[in-house]
Amino acid sequence: MPTSSPLPVDSSPNVGWANRLGLGFMRLLARLPLPWIRSLGWLGGQLLHGVAARRRRIARVNWARCFPQDSEAQRNRAVRQHFVYFVQAWLDRSWLWEANEATVRSRLRLVGATDELQGSAPTVIFSPHFVGLDAGGTALALFAPRAFISVYAEQANEAVDRWIRAGRLRYGAVKLVSRHQGLRPVVQAVRAAEVLYLLPDMDMGASESVFVPFFGVLTATVPTLPRLARLGQAKVVPVVSRITPQGYDVEVLPAWPDYPGPDAQADTALMNQRLEAMIRTMPEQYYWVHKRFKTRPPGDPSFYGKD
Repeated sequence: MPTSSPLPVDSSPNVGWANRLGLGFMRLLARLPLPWIRSLGWLGGQLLHGVAARRRRIARVNWARCFPQDSEAQRNRAVRQHFVYFVQAWLDRSWLWEANEATVRSRLRLVGATDELQGSAPTVIFSPHFVGLDAGGTALALFAPRAFISVYAEQANEAVDRWIRAGRLRYGAVKLVSRHQGLRPVVQAVRAAEVLYLLPDMDMGASESVFVPFFGVLTATVPTLPRLARLGQAKVVPVVSRITPQGYDVEVLPAWPDYPGPDAQADTALMNQRLEAMIRTMPEQYYWVHKRFKTRPPGDPSFYGKD
């Protein structure tokens, strides 16, 4: 159900051929025991950390802004561990989308306030960009007795796009809505008791955002969560997906009381404040390779320099 993809996909013929090989590799990988997949992820994370200099620099800048009390050595260790989790979670899509259902069920746990997903109350799930977000979507589709809807960004490569769509539609009653369709079908679905799986914590540019604090830094943040919750007359239920040695724990947290309020900007600031608390429980698993602070208030210099 999630919308994000780790990197844009080149649609040129040569790269398309390489993508098909990559998809074949993922399908073979799904047959391996989980410890083997995680070991390959550890190795891949170390390699990616070494070669992806631009993404490594972005992650270090983000970490320094959010955890200024950490030393350079602590920051570098955390970013290296983030790359490991990042690759492990990406390789885990192999078994999430290709292994048999019994295997998938054995590696996912839906825990916490799961009663929030019972019944037919209009519901928006706040699912931040932790590396396990696709495991979270799969766990909800498998274990929660609701119909789900999520906004989907098409991939440039058709083969990859088909694979991702098929994986996210594999279980349960899931509907993917293209970003190009706008918000009207999403609001209608929420009012009709479909659960919206929403990931509103990326930098989408100044035109769609308000500037509210995130780890003490004024940060461009889309006010989509409170606005959709208000339009859909829905409660907001946070869901956090945590990678574990056994697979994933997908934790449903209690619905936020009295949310949204009358002020979308104040509600967006509160969303960021609560997101910070979630991140602090497993900071290396948040999506640090994204330029979270790319859009600055007028007159503020870039945190990332010329890129």
